[in-house]
Amino acid sequence: MNAGQNGAMGAITDVPGIRVGHEQKTGDGWLTGVTVVLPPPGTVGSVDVRGGGPGTHETDALDPTTLVSTVDAVVLTGGSAYGLVSAHGAQRWCEENGRGFAVTGGVVPIVPAAAIFDLGRGGDFSARPTADMGYAATVAAAAETDGHDVGRGSVGAGTGAMIGRGQFKGGVGTASVTLENGVVVGALAVVNALGFPVEALPGNPEPSARSVVPPLDARFRVPDSPSADAGPPALNTTLIVVATNAVLDPAECYRTASAAHAGLARALNPSHTLADGDTVFCLATGEVALDRSSETARQVSLITLQSAAADVVRLAILDGISASSITG
Repeated sequence: MNAGQNGAMGAITDVPGIRVGHEQKTGDGWLTGVTVVLPPPGTVGSVDVRGGGPGTHETDALDPTTLVSTVDAVVLTGGSAYGLVSAHGAQRWCEENGRGFAVTGGVVPIVPAAAIFDLGRGGDFSARPTADMGYAATVAAAAETDGHDVGRGSVGAGTGAMIGRGQFKGGVGTASVTLENGVVVGALAVVNALGFPVEALPGNPEPSARSVVPPLDARFRVPDSPSADAGPPALNTTLIVVATNAVLDPAECYRTASAAHAGLARALNPSHTLADGDTVFCLATGEVALDRSSETARQVSLITLQSAAADVVRLAILDGISASSITG
């Protein structure tokens, strides 16, 4: 297994054909944005939602048993449920460019979306992503060239992201690996978690996982007498897009998204809580066939790919936290 070529740990755009665009607003009450992952036409997709407080759009369409198996764009947005309107902008771009499920008279773009909670972090609760911001992020993605660098840190959907109950900056991170069979697996993370990074293991130091971790008792301490007017706990979410150039069917995409959640749990503690909307999308562009010469070969190929997905998700999350400490 080798690291990708873009940056220290690679990027999701090491998967050929995958492009990423960001749009954000800051100042005058704004601190939020949109990130769009634009795959090549015909990309198969699925999703697995594990958090207790998700904000999603069009995710039911990615169930492996439904009619449509391909995805035209994935939108990651701030603004909680309000921000999901940004998907309409990405859908508008797709329609203008003839991308979508063909129906009589035109196309219906399949554009799933998921949101983080960043409402009010810039000072104005009503400052949240719009359809025009979703359109702009899609235009930005479409304008990129193959293998482009990906904006990291406080950009796009990660602009207003926080971690550790709002104590530290979160943001956008990315990573990739290339397997021996030529399969590339990449991940993009928007880290806005209730939890903290898991401490680095001895012999494998990772500054991003060590610099902001408080003592365990401080991390989970609950006040003896919480104030009645203290308000609800901070709402959070970590959003992930995993992409690969492998040939996967919708069910295999779903299983890969499911396996990738392990990387989230390895990177953040706690994860998948009632106050998180943790969501993992999986996209398969279908360029590299897996070894399916026997049932054993098929299983080994999928297990290897799915294990790599969990690894790059963990790295992308830590990358997002590290990058945000620089750009935030």
